[in-house]
Amino acid sequence: MLRTAFVAVAVLVAGAGCGTADSTEPVAVAGRVITQTVTAPTSEPPAASPTPEPTPTETPKPKVAVPVTTTKSVVETSVIPFKKKTVTDSELPKGERTIRTTGVNGTRKSTYRITYVDGKQTAKTLVRQEVTKEPRSQITAVGTKVEEAEDSGGCDPNYSGCVPIASDVDCSGGSGNGPEYVDGPVTVTGSDIYRLDADHDGIGCE
Repeated sequence: MLRTAFVAVAVLVAGAGCGTADSTEPVAVAGRVITQTVTAPTSEPPAASPTPEPTPTETPKPKVAVPVTTTKSVVETSVIPFKKKTVTDSELPKGERTIRTTGVNGTRKSTYRITYVDGKQTAKTLVRQEVTKEPRSQITAVGTKVEEAEDSGGCDPNYSGCVPIASDVDCSGGSGNGPEYVDGPVTVTGSDIYRLDADHDGIGCE
């Protein structure tokens, strides 16, 4: 009887070791039934997965604007001022001026290459230049001719009538000592260089 009970307990214990969960089984020992709880071994909990390290985020670099360079060709027209020349003319009275040839301006065409960076002009280079119209010089003549004085016949032009031209002239019959004399009256038309008009009324040798 005791042997039978021992075998039963051994069988139950062996069976309990093969389970995966707790179980309660009646056990017969020496004519008694004993209830025991057999705890089955459980597997170890799975190891916790390591927390992944955060991947560093790169800050985007600001974009650098690339300057835009452009060029274009430009043609400009400019004025060439005419020159002035002066010549003498012996046929013109002295000091008189007259234009013989009228001056005319010329024109010049210039080609430039202009450089722009982002729409702003940064350089201007002369590529080609040509004269499209030659200027014409202006020529002015200046007279040099001296007019000869008309022969007055030996009479001084400062008086009407004929007062001789001399170093000094006095009125005839007066107190003057000449060397030349004139019969009056005479009219003073210019300067009374001989002082013939004593009372300054415009009449000399009255």
